[in-house]
Amino acid sequence: MKKLHPFLTVIALSALAIVIVHAQDIKLDVPKAESQHNVKAEKVTYRGKPAMRVTEAGGGLGLGDFDDRVLILPETDFQDGEITLELAGDVESKAPAGARGFVGLAFRVTPNADKFECFYLRPTNGRAEDQVRRNHSAQYISHPEFAWQRLPREVPEKYESYVDLEPGVWTKVRIQVKGTQARLFVHGVSQPTLIVNDLKLGTSSGALGLWIGPGTVAHFTDLRVNR
Repeated sequence: MKKLHPFLTVIALSALAIVIVHAQDIKLDVPKAESQHNVKAEKVTYRGKPAMRVTEAGGGLGLGDFDDRVLILPETDFQDGEITLELAGDVESKAPAGARGFVGLAFRVTPNADKFECFYLRPTNGRAEDQVRRNHSAQYISHPEFAWQRLPREVPEKYESYVDLEPGVWTKVRIQVKGTQARLFVHGVSQPTLIVNDLKLGTSSGALGLWIGPGTVAHFTDLRVNR
């Protein structure tokens, strides 16, 4: 087996060290109340994994706007890179008929959560008998100006896609972000489920957040950031 020149070996090891330094596992602990925006969080074991459970604050459905439920993760600062995690979303027992178990990951979140980008899944749409519902399984929103009501109305189909989903089941998600572009990968596949080439907040930075929609009980685990 041919050996590398010592100089090349040093370069290779240095490159590996850079990758390791820029990989960060995000510990999911229940944050202070000010980081829980219209949600409540608790640490649990879910389907055999330690997880963060996120539900609506106060137990009340319909609290606030559709997309303003987010748990900001303290000491996270993200602009560009790759985010991986597993999540599971399901409908709460008292949720209204239109609930879909919305669950997602917010990024570039401002300190008071008044602005953020977000990819999310609608688990109960994934295997629906209605094809139109299936087409709305994965979606992008940008809070507050480009909420879920506005984007499908103004640019139908551009910011949503189909992906096979099951309610309450751990689902692997990977998000790549660079500048004003972002890609969502689901189930460990090599090709993106959804591509956004014009993130509405432009090139910005901010925290990461665990996001849910109305009437949802969600679980999150194994969150990692690579830069």
